[in-house]
Amino acid sequence: MNTSTDRIEQQILLHAPLERVWHALVDPGALGAWFGMAFDGPFVAGQPVTGRIAPTQVDPEVAKLQEPYAGTPFRLLIERIEPMRAFAWRWHPYAVDHDTDYEQEPTTLVTFELEVVEHGTLLRLTESGFDRLPPARRADALRANEGGWTMQMSNIARYVDAH
Repeated sequence: MNTSTDRIEQQILLHAPLERVWHALVDPGALGAWFGMAFDGPFVAGQPVTGRIAPTQVDPEVAKLQEPYAGTPFRLLIERIEPMRAFAWRWHPYAVDHDTDYEQEPTTLVTFELEVVEHGTLLRLTESGFDRLPPARRADALRANEGGWTMQMSNIARYVDAH
């Protein structure tokens, strides 16, 4: 984990083949199941996709934390899809206040990178761009997403282990 104020960096060794991890990242149904989202369409590089928060199906404790936000809409802009290597999107981090219009704020960039290693697949996550957020939200967004990504890395491990 990085202690920068602009980025979050985490990694996890997943004891699963590259193809299974890739599917868990780029299939909207699979990503939604472990991440806690329901998507309205496919992931296409350069295109937005909308959806809503729907509690994760892989960890009951994380699902309880997500439950108060169930139904909250979100929008991702799919930045890139490099098969079996990288998947990236832009979003408004920690955009859970129904009374706030986040569309005028800068976004952060979430990037997943995959590498085949001994015993499985190394998943590297980076979310960058927090320093561009409005000062009033920056620290809360960074703290919330840093903790959130720690939970999500466990969730994807559970998902690929079970599927």
